Amino acid sequence: MLGASISKNSVLLGVFALVTAGVLAVTNVSTRDRIADAERRAAESALYELVSADRVDNDMLNDTLPAPADMLPALGLKVSEPIYRARKEGKVVAVIVPAVAPDGYSGAIRLLVGVNRDGSIAGARALVHKETPGLGDKVDTNKSDWILDFDGKSLTDPAPERWAVKKDGGAFDQFTGATITPRAVTGQIKRVLQQVQAKRTLLFEISDSNDVNTPTGGQTQ
Repeated sequence: MLGASISKNSVLLGVFALVTAGVLAVTNVSTRDRIADAERRAAESALYELVSADRVDNDMLNDTLPAPADMLPALGLKVSEPIYRARKEGKVVAVIVPAVAPDGYSGAIRLLVGVNRDGSIAGARALVHKETPGLGDKVDTNKSDWILDFDGKSLTDPAPERWAVKKDGGAFDQFTGATITPRAVTGQIKRVLQQVQAKRTLLFEISDSNDVNTPTGGQTQ
């Protein structure tokens, strides 16, 4: 009788363990899917802040190519990361380039920089930074509109030698009481523009047949 009871309890415990494992597995899959979906929406939102949805008819998240190895040092990247392309009717109208300004006041500042086909800036955002609250954190659009001043600028407006903060003789404002952070961001955005200019054919002109990832929408060039 005791043996039967132990056996029955063992079976019940085994069933309970299986049910628990199943519930945890289902919960994990469903949570993972929700997290992935949230991450995708956040990524899409960041891209569309730089290139507005009315300019695009492709899925930018799935229309990418890896940053070439010879661009990485100037972009401040240690490994290749995706460059996103915005297309309208198959034509690349802008690219969105990841970059890192290594010389912020409190460390590296991770950026996304959108560059239009004509070489002007579609938009720039500081994604990750550790800059001082109330001073250097003005690179964040939640704190200040400072970074929006780069919109529409290019290597001809202002001229390359004017791509610096005003304290260094350039065209861009620094923050009151903080020069290092805006100096670092300004310099890195300039380097992004230079790299996009140098790789214009690769980024804007090479046909889809030669691309690593092809778009899900639009036509081929």
